[in-house]
Amino acid sequence: MKKTIPFLSATMLFAASVASPLGAAPTDEKDLQALRDRVMGLEQQLSAISRQLERKAEPATADADAAKVTVSEKGITLASADGATAIRLRGVAQFDARVFTGDGGGVLNNAFLLRRARVITEAVLAKNFSFQFVPEFGGSSVSIVDAAIGVTFDKSLQLKFGRFTPPLGLERLQGISWTYFNEASLVSNLVPNRDVGAQASGVLANGTFNYAVGVFGGAPDNASSTNTDFDNDKELIVRLMATPFKNRAESSLKGLTLGVAASQGRAKTTSGRTAGYKTDGQQTFFAYTATTTADGQNWRVAPQVDFRAGPLGVMGEYVVSAVNVRSARGDQAEIRNRAWQGTVGYVLTGEQSSFTGVVPRTRLDPAAGTWGAFEVVARYATLKVDDKAFPLFASAATNAQEASSVGLGLNWYLSKTVLFDTDWYHTRFGFNRSAPAVSDTQILRHDENAVIARVQIAF
Repeated sequence: MKKTIPFLSATMLFAASVASPLGAAPTDEKDLQALRDRVMGLEQQLSAISRQLERKAEPATADADAAKVTVSEKGITLASADGATAIRLRGVAQFDARVFTGDGGGVLNNAFLLRRARVITEAVLAKNFSFQFVPEFGGSSVSIVDAAIGVTFDKSLQLKFGRFTPPLGLERLQGISWTYFNEASLVSNLVPNRDVGAQASGVLANGTFNYAVGVFGGAPDNASSTNTDFDNDKELIVRLMATPFKNRAESSLKGLTLGVAASQGRAKTTSGRTAGYKTDGQQTFFAYTATTTADGQNWRVAPQVDFRAGPLGVMGEYVVSAVNVRSARGDQAEIRNRAWQGTVGYVLTGEQSSFTGVVPRTRLDPAAGTWGAFEVVARYATLKVDDKAFPLFASAATNAQEASSVGLGLNWYLSKTVLFDTDWYHTRFGFNRSAPAVSDTQILRHDENAVIARVQIAF
């Protein structure tokens, strides 16, 4: 079109000049000037016509290059026309009510709280590059939960750099939006929460095998690292998972996933050992003395299993976490703490159970007679601290050595984005043989009975 316009312009200009009364050879300077003015006017008209024709051709090109905006229950997405570059905004907000019973009334632990409030930004750049940024506005301060850069070569090799969840604990990797229970089990006390590092991962064997291997700064049990790690003590983490029957459509075991994760590293100072282990009700039942420091190698081993069959879901994991510690007077020992959990869930309304949560077929709409989806869940978990922790590295008078928890819950999925769940937890404590008859810590003088109700929106 652009090549045609100059040709048409010249042709029309020539024709106009010939047809004009001034088309004959000018006889004097006055006639020549009139011809020049006439030609200039025709050029301006043709230029205006050319611009109009070009504008008519622009919309098709503009539509092809226009960004696409999508608003859905998965968030708000702004993407290029070819989909190679996109940015998505998501969010998670959780409001909790906690009620504790049978503790004598002397502990002020009943609470309303904004458990989490996150605005999640995810970006894909030129298909092969990605970025995730997750700030946390819940609690008493603002912090960065995740900030990670990704590079994808193909399904078999993906690189990740920044701050994110290390590939170790099964519950931790499931995320916080659609877990069976509103709080992680006792097992998650023995694995890190977030850490700074670099990771390679991928899916192999037609989707039946996946791996992750990474080098991290080395966050202690039940903790998150800071955004910097200036020392020579790093941690290697490897996780291997297999879903061997995934591609066998008729197999009753196609939803079975088996795996194991392990870590090996070194740590020093008080920041290298856990700040404390918490119950389901988020009360601390064990902590090392303030003068106990990490000093040497640490390692973990975590076999895992996940099984899904229609509305039924089962999860289980076992973790051994070992850390070398030193007391103020120089005593040193390797402390091996152990925990395991088993969880089962069943979707009463028949939807598929999934590691990434239940997607209800209907949403809450009383006028239409629809109520969303309902799921019942049950869990048993136990954690035991090594005998060698007492009394040199932890006080038997102020800590429990063991905690065993039973949890029951009902999850009501009002829609794809809104969840209301109510969980009941009962935790019993066991003590070291050197502990006094009555614990010096008030919350340990009774079994913990906690009810935690949560309203959540996640999109």
